[in-house]
Order: sequence, then structure tokens, then C-alpha cells
Amino acid sequence: MSSLPIEPRSEREHRVFLAAALTGAASLLADQVTKIWVESALQLHESIPVIDGWFSITSVRNYGAAWSILSGHGWFLLLIAAVVTALCIVFFRYLTSGWKERYFAVFLVLAGVAGNSIDRVWRGAVVDFLDFHYRSVWHYPVFNVADISICVGMGLYILSDLCRPDPKKTAPAETGNDADRDGE
Repeated sequence: MSSLPIEPRSEREHRVFLAAALTGAASLLADQVTKIWVESALQLHESIPVIDGWFSITSVRNYGAAWSILSGHGWFLLLIAAVVTALCIVFFRYLTSGWKERYFAVFLVLAGVAGNSIDRVWRGAVVDFLDFHYRSVWHYPVFNVADISICVGMGLYILSDLCRPDPKKTAPAETGNDADRDGE
């Protein structure tokens, strides 16, 4: 991993941008393909055990956001998605600060937002199907590939933000005065 940020508008930035965009597109495609499969293979609330007592593919619909927050307010959630997308585009350079992994993080979040937004528009609700549980004792809310993309993107971004210096703060100060550099 490079210790220097990517130069804006450089060939390297174009390559990283393209790779990150393709990663986001692959995530969005995987999200939509898996949702199409779930809709065609399972009835609503039908469940297929994958690891008995631990993990199932279960067809559910979420009319809200995470953990059904704002359930029934799909148009408001679409508005939030549009605002997040617009802000990510407008502030893309600021968000990435030239760090390679942040390009991937932003595109993964955008792919997840797009995947769940597509569901809200064309399916009326988000298709969730990844169902982790421990027998009947514990049950995590059912989720999908778009949710994974958002969480991985945010986790990657937060980790990068914690580990990477702010290039604007670490740039050497140029005063033009040799006396200042010599401590005189």
C-alpha cells in the first residue's frame, strides 16, 4: 500500500477510479442477481437452511431501512439515497483525499445504496435473504448483498480515516525563508 496519496487527474488515479467503479458495479450486479434468484426460487417467508441452526436463505421484504427503521417511508428513504449519492459525487475528491482504498469504499457504499434503491422503486420493498441465527435463541435481522456492500465500504472508509494521515495537514509548510527552516 502506497504511503502517498494519488495525484488528482493522474493516470494512476484514472486506473484506481476505474477499478473502484468496476468493483462497485460488480457488487451492484451481485446484489441484483441474488435478489432475482431469491424472488424466483422462494416464496415470501420461505426459508432454505444452509447451515442447520445457524444460517438460512430466507425470503423477506423490508419496507424500511436497516432493522426496518422508517418502515413504510420508502420515498423518504429514496430521497435520502439521492442526497447521499449527490453528496458523494460532489465531494468525491474530498472524501477520497487521494487514498486508493477510499475510492473503493465510496463506490461500494454507492453500489449498496443503488441496489436497495432499485428494490424500492421496482419491487416496492428491499429484498432481504441472508438470515443468520442461533436456533430460536438469537436472530440477526435478515440482510442482502447491498447491505454488505454498504457496511464493507463504510468499514473500509473508517479504517482508512483512522490509519491514514490527512495529506493537507502533513504537507511540509513552505515559507520561503531559509532562516525559518534552520530554526534561527
